[in-house]
Amino acid sequence: MNTAGPAEETPVRSGLDLAPFRGVRYDPDRVGSLAAVTSPPYDVIVRPDGLLHLESADPHNIVRLILPQDATPHARNRQAADTLHAWLSKGVLTTDTEPGLYVYEQRDDDMLQRGIIGTLRLSEPSDGVVLPHEDVMPHIVADRAALMRATSANLEPLLLTYRGTGSRVGTAAVIERTAEREPLLSTTTEDGLSHRLWAVTDPADLAEIQTDLGRHQALIADGHHRWATYLRLRAEHPSPSPWDFGLVLLVDTARYPLRVRAIHRLLHGLPVAEALAALTDSFRVRRLDVPLPKALEALASAAAEGNAFLLAGDGSFHLVDRPDPDLLSRTIPADHPEAWRTLDATVLHATLLAHVWGIPEDSPAHIAYIHDTEATVAKAELDGGTAVLLHPVHEEVVRDLARQGVTMPRKSTSFGPKPASGLVLRALSD
Repeated sequence: MNTAGPAEETPVRSGLDLAPFRGVRYDPDRVGSLAAVTSPPYDVIVRPDGLLHLESADPHNIVRLILPQDATPHARNRQAADTLHAWLSKGVLTTDTEPGLYVYEQRDDDMLQRGIIGTLRLSEPSDGVVLPHEDVMPHIVADRAALMRATSANLEPLLLTYRGTGSRVGTAAVIERTAEREPLLSTTTEDGLSHRLWAVTDPADLAEIQTDLGRHQALIADGHHRWATYLRLRAEHPSPSPWDFGLVLLVDTARYPLRVRAIHRLLHGLPVAEALAALTDSFRVRRLDVPLPKALEALASAAAEGNAFLLAGDGSFHLVDRPDPDLLSRTIPADHPEAWRTLDATVLHATLLAHVWGIPEDSPAHIAYIHDTEATVAKAELDGGTAVLLHPVHEEVVRDLARQGVTMPRKSTSFGPKPASGLVLRALSD
């Protein structure tokens, strides 16, 4: 069960240091449309048809940089670097003349989110300035680092949150004043989200933001692997250098609360019947012959009482809850806080994956991590595997554990809306 009360931000001696930069942006006169060249973050694009759709939307879609396609990793990274250089040379991508921070807005019918994009001075978790909350997979960090080395660029910002006062002062005041002006760009992507971007270059505004953010710490909401990549590459370059900073979007969740969703698991090669048979008497299992929305409602109700999961892939849904307490005590490490030991993701990884099903969590051949609920179920039914659907955890739980220095199992949360990739990039060679 994932509940907690409101959490206040912990004071830090040295807070966030956000610096202006010369953004690299598409020239709207050289592309079909700004919407056609954007993409979700690289790790959200999980289906080959999704990648093909983005590639065919416009020959200059950002996906050709963040997920280049070729026979070998070296060839892929070389292709991305060559493509970036060609687009800069031809003027498809242009560099803003003046360094600045960027106010970024996302909006739909029932949501408004605004934040500030800049280059953040990197810090270690022990500094208490930027708090990770999930473990990372080394092979993904190595892959992202190789791409970033080859391109010498931050191709997409990661998403950080901080807790301001919720009032219109400091950074919030600058953001709201800026959003009253005409934006640098405005577009609506096919998911219905509208995106607007403004530059902040006035020295007084920049100083107001830096002073305000210097009192805060941030939580990594999305982009743990990119943050780990930033740290790895900083260690490879003597300081001071551009590698001391990384591209981020900072959102004040006291003013603009994020949506928190679960990231689901697709277990390759494990049919639902076998997954259920392995549970024996260690969990309660109920078959639900209902549509997906109704099944998710049942999951939410069960998750309010304790650990609960939905298994799918055989045309039905199976609600799995009420784990045997003795099984949990044998399989979950006792040297962690209670809030961590009772997380659904902890029970899934420590008890179900490691003990009951014997599935390695870091093997792409055995497990995939998918954000979209319908896509997870569809792929399980197509492949004959098992979809494990989770209920999202509350942001307060995530932040509280991060402040204690406790990381959650990898891919435990999906914060959003995520920044669209392709609206502003950063060239480290600038």
